[in-house]
Amino acid sequence: MTRTPVQTAALAVGVVFLLVGILGFIPGITTNYDTMTFAGHESEALLLGIFEVSILHNIVHLLFGVAGVAMARTVGAARSYLIGGGIIYLVLWLYGLIVDKDSSANFVPVNSADDWLHFVLGVGMVALGYLLTRRTTTHRTVPGIR
Repeated sequence: MTRTPVQTAALAVGVVFLLVGILGFIPGITTNYDTMTFAGHESEALLLGIFEVSILHNIVHLLFGVAGVAMARTVGAARSYLIGGGIIYLVLWLYGLIVDKDSSANFVPVNSADDWLHFVLGVGMVALGYLLTRRTTTHRTVPGIR
């Protein structure tokens, strides 16, 4: 089976999300692992020592990964995954900018590094979804006809 570029991109993004979700559960790769909570801003666990994570946060990554791998099967689903997932990550970016990091509203939890990663992911996923499915029109000229 030959994959289109958008299907390949969706598959790659899905695999990365799966990997990140798994890595979030590995002590050492996730620092302060013993402080990880199911959800809430009290978790001090940091993936790669940078990104705040919790069990819920890791599960979200795993679910996004499974969705990406599954939706990479068709062009339309792959495009929807990238654009829809990108929009979700842009909403998470805005949420992270607005929410008080020390409040119970920060249940995922997110920190400033997560916020900007969500922005990059959102823009990147939406761009991939659109750019890899652009329709190009070719014009042929027929000899003798203008």
